[in-house]
Amino acid sequence: MPVALITGASRGIGAATARRFAAEGYDLLLVARTLADLDGLASELRGLGRRVETLALDLSHPEAIAPALAQLLGRGLVPSVVINNAGAAWTGPLAAMPVERWQWLLQLNLTSVFQVCQAVLPALRQAGGGRIINVSSHAARNAFPEWGAYCVSKAALASFSRCLEAEERSAGIAVSTLTLGAVNTPLWDSETVHSSFDRRAMLSAEQVAESLLYLARQPHSQTVEDLTLMPAAGAF
Repeated sequence: MPVALITGASRGIGAATARRFAAEGYDLLLVARTLADLDGLASELRGLGRRVETLALDLSHPEAIAPALAQLLGRGLVPSVVINNAGAAWTGPLAAMPVERWQWLLQLNLTSVFQVCQAVLPALRQAGGGRIINVSSHAARNAFPEWGAYCVSKAALASFSRCLEAEERSAGIAVSTLTLGAVNTPLWDSETVHSSFDRRAMLSAEQVAESLLYLARQPHSQTVEDLTLMPAAGAF
């Protein structure tokens, strides 16, 4: 059975992706901040005959990531696909952004991805390869007022993905970035985001899940370095 590790798996893109991958026969390693958020989803997917292992991990705490993932990977499932989906946003002018918020956002959107990759690379190498997919944003290529820190974090994530791909391809590990336009997820309801966009025209989490499955199913003889998915309405 193929195995997918998904961060931010309890809701939004992560939950939709877990459901889609389970329907395709993947066993799952699901990571979210609290087990309570994962319990219902895990029960649902186990009902499909999938093996599902869950982990409560707050990726904003860098010291917790390596030991927690070592414990998860020690349960016997080796991921063939790793999807770094967890992330956050903060809206407001850069000049007024508290440094604590800057560090929090960079930890969630960039450094935690680096840490997750470090934790899973030995298992992927030993298995003879695998695929890492990092969920990014078209903000990586643009400058949006009030979204500066988010733009910076996603631009850095795209660069990280390219560099990791260059280093790990000889080990059979492909690294892809899924670059997204606006997606209708709970991110827009978070206390750190203030916007008035019409969410009805945004991408759905299920559309994103299909794109992640497409990337995961690429043959070993090729890789899609970056796939961009935008709403038909364009940028918001």
